Amino acid sequence: MKRLDTDILVIGGGATGTGIAWDAALRGFKVILVEKRDLTHGTTGRYHGLLHSGGRYVVKDPGSAVECITENRILRKTHAHCIEDTSGFFVVTPEDEGEYPDLFKAACEKCGVPCAEIPVAEALRREPLLNPRISRVFEVPDGAADSFLSTHATAQAAQRVGAQTLVYHEVIALLLEGGDGNRRVAGAQVRNVTTGEEMAIYASMTVNATGAWAGQLAKMAGIRVDVIPGKGTLVAMNHRVVNTVINRCKKPADGDIIVPIHTVAVIGTTDERVTNPEDLRIEPWEVYLMLSEGEKLVPSISKARVVRTWAGVRPLYQEHYSGSSRDATRAFTLLRHNNRDGVQSFLTMTGGKWTTFRLMAEKAVDAACEQIGARKPCVTAETVVPGIEQGHYWLGHRLHEVEDLKLQGELVCECELVTRTMVENAVRRNPLVTLDDLRRDVRLGMGPCQGGFCTYRACGILHELGSKQQADARPPLQVSASDATWEVAYLQSPAHNNGAAAAAPSPLSNQAITVEDANLLLRDFLQERWKGLTPILWAQQLKQERLDELIYLSLLNADHLPDGDRQGPLSTFWQFDTTPNEKTERDHA
Repeated sequence: MKRLDTDILVIGGGATGTGIAWDAALRGFKVILVEKRDLTHGTTGRYHGLLHSGGRYVVKDPGSAVECITENRILRKTHAHCIEDTSGFFVVTPEDEGEYPDLFKAACEKCGVPCAEIPVAEALRREPLLNPRISRVFEVPDGAADSFLSTHATAQAAQRVGAQTLVYHEVIALLLEGGDGNRRVAGAQVRNVTTGEEMAIYASMTVNATGAWAGQLAKMAGIRVDVIPGKGTLVAMNHRVVNTVINRCKKPADGDIIVPIHTVAVIGTTDERVTNPEDLRIEPWEVYLMLSEGEKLVPSISKARVVRTWAGVRPLYQEHYSGSSRDATRAFTLLRHNNRDGVQSFLTMTGGKWTTFRLMAEKAVDAACEQIGARKPCVTAETVVPGIEQGHYWLGHRLHEVEDLKLQGELVCECELVTRTMVENAVRRNPLVTLDDLRRDVRLGMGPCQGGFCTYRACGILHELGSKQQADARPPLQVSASDATWEVAYLQSPAHNNGAAAAAPSPLSNQAITVEDANLLLRDFLQERWKGLTPILWAQQLKQERLDELIYLSLLNADHLPDGDRQGPLSTFWQFDTTPNEKTERDHA
């Protein structure tokens, strides 16, 4: 079995895990990060995209609020191109009258969250679709964050200072040494899920950053970690009905926020305690609840086109807590298992939220330094990731570049303005095992057609690229340990991926992609997109899916295309049972 040795092994490829890898590598540690699927496949890639100002927590959880506003200011500098400066409104609807608005304003001042009450007329001028019956409006520095881009950019920053990232490598066992009372985690045995190859990674310190899966990983070391998995369902509307983050000015509850992110507006979210972090089924009542609550912020929003719904599982943690996930703390928790459980060289970081990932990483690496020896102080608050010179994200940047360079004829995905060269360079610069990886890189298939027109085009491009490779290229759709690299700074820019600006191929493009591979990629991606559409099949989206059905089933015969009877890493994901369970129906009357 192949063996790798490192100072710090990070398990989990979400925002926290990549943040830990980045921080540790900057401090001079040798770092390896492993993730069982692609980066952000878990909770990081399944939230509403809010850059918290802390406003949602100032009354109920002031400690978290202070952390949020502090990290908000830092991330606007270190990850500027991943953030849109939308600002945020906390609005008082007729249902929200009472003492909370005054408590909110006072708590913001106490926590250091900038908060200005503005005239309702000014708020309606800026957001004409807002409920005209609102009585008060408070403005805070909320924003919208691209968690896909930020996590990949953090991974690239980590790799630039020596960290190694292994995606599609699943931990199958922790390597344990010693006996009772003197145990230590010496690393992990991992399996490459695309090749079946196993390897042992030995580390001086192993960090569990698996989020909602932290309890499952800790169990491999004989440790009990009771994560509170809180499932949140979100609904994406076809248009940005608002350009400012809109919050209800009340105690956080279901469906009380609308976040404008890229080309859509997201209504969120429910909070249901589940037993399995893979339980991502969407219940009909959850969708209806999001739309009905959204109506209180933007009247008639439920009559607009719903483009998709999805769910993520929050990795909440609170010792000895048995209540609902909605009431569990949003604070992060660092578990030092040497003190807590008598197991050396093992840490768990869980809880928290995307906005505090950098701080969570700092605290985790500080704890690692205590056990294996400090190298350097944390510098991530002053260190920028690749791409920040582009400035804050703005909605029209792709359209501007496409029109300026007359790239309309190069578009593969018209919904999200993805050009052919963007697709090709994403394949060349990043590990590609599924089209879902490509979606996270360039937003392929995330528009109204949900992959209806771009999926077959992208598969054709991949097959064309793969068929040009040498006959001795390695087997298709595999990721080797040395391949997992990211060059993401400009992947989402049509201009920087145009003509001479395109990068030369990297070893990642040296894959022979057969017809069967292309068919498997197409099937899995369409099925994964379909999973988020079944709960919202009505009106315009139903018409869209009927058209997609005619294209792929009636015309292309996609369900009978030969795929060699193989399964891809995404196959097991979309095949998970997502049938609504009416037994979980709640009375929200």
